[in-house]
Order: sequence, then structure tokens, then C-alpha cells
Amino acid sequence: MSSAAASTTHRLATALLWLATALYPLAIYFGLGHFEPRWLALLLLALAMLRLWLNRDRVWLAAAGGAALLVAASMLRNDGLPLKLYPVLVNAVMLVVFAISLRFPPSVIERLARLQHPQLPAAAIPYTRRVTQIWCGFFVANGAIAAYTAIYASAATWALYNGLIAYLLMGLLFAGEWLIRPNHGDA
Repeated sequence: MSSAAASTTHRLATALLWLATALYPLAIYFGLGHFEPRWLALLLLALAMLRLWLNRDRVWLAAAGGAALLVAASMLRNDGLPLKLYPVLVNAVMLVVFAISLRFPPSVIERLARLQHPQLPAAAIPYTRRVTQIWCGFFVANGAIAAYTAIYASAATWALYNGLIAYLLMGLLFAGEWLIRPNHGDA
């Protein structure tokens, strides 16, 4: 396979992974009404395997290990709860990625800003660090709500929060940051 074809395949698989991850709560919600949890666990296993194929960074290896534990628990107990805990795992992984970037700069937000503005001014670095900290707080809160809805709420409430409201909140945070960003081009 040529380099261009491999790159296109990788981009397509990445897009598929993000789409499948976004639709995961809806698939689990509707799936639990028609299939045993142990069979739905194969969906989570497929997501984990696709993630491993795309990226072998240590954090994603750990995430795949966590997903494998959720799959095993769901299959062994034929229980839907481990499947509903996947959004908690995703938030925990994102928290780790963002928090590690604060400990070992550049921060995630600085890296993203440098994609658009390679000559990012030094004055923008504290701002990007602060935004990364805010995202860390978001992942803590979002993960806690995801855990609460998985354990205590109805399946419909879990799916509504994790399949829609959480994404709307992420969008609001992103849009809010963009609106207050100093000089829109500097950070």
C-alpha cells in the first residue's frame, strides 16, 4: 500500500473511530433493549482494537486495557453497567492526557494553538495553560456526571447525557473559550 493510500486509510479509520465513539451511548441504549450486554461488549472491544491499531501511545494502550476490563466484566456478568462506564473511562483518559501536558509542557491547548499559529507569542503560553486546566476540570466534572448517570440514572437519562448533553457542554466550552480568547490569533 502506498504512503498516500495508508495515510488516507488512517484518516478514514480515525474519523470512523471518533464517529463510533460519539454514537456509542446511543448504540448501547438502543442495543440493550434488543441484545444481551455480553454481545454489545463486542462493540466496545471493536472500538478498543481500532484505537490500538491507530495509536500505540502509552495512554491509549492504558485506555484499551481499561476498555478490555469493561468488556470482560460485561461479558462475564452479562451486565450493561460496565458498558455504560465507557464514557467515564474516556473522560479519565482525556484528563490524564491534559494533566500530563501541564506537568510536561507544552500543554495540549498550546500544541493545538501552534498547529494554527506556529510562532505563538510567549505571552499566550500562560493562557493556553489556563485553558488546559479548565479542560481538566471539565473532564473531572463530566466524568463524575457520566459515572452518576451510569450507576443511578435510567438508561434513557444516561444516553441523553452521554450522547448529547456532554457533547453540547463540550461545544459550549470550546465556543466560550474561542469568544473570550485574546486576539483570536494569538492563542
